[in-house]
Amino acid sequence: MKVENGVRVFAGVMILASVLLVAAGSKWWLLFTAFIGINLIQSAFTGFCPAAKIMKLFGMKE
Repeated sequence: MKVENGVRVFAGVMILASVLLVAAGSKWWLLFTAFIGINLIQSAFTGFCPAAKIMKLFGMKE
């Protein structure tokens, strides 16, 4: 798997996890969903993605 696909999978899993946390617990978990969305938007404009950087450190292909 390439880094770009890994980031998409990671973001999708985190969003689904936050939805489950909202359903099972508190609506405050929506802040986690918002953080993921803001991070995706900023990475589109700046090209910097912390998740991609970590995945590269662990040896994922570019």
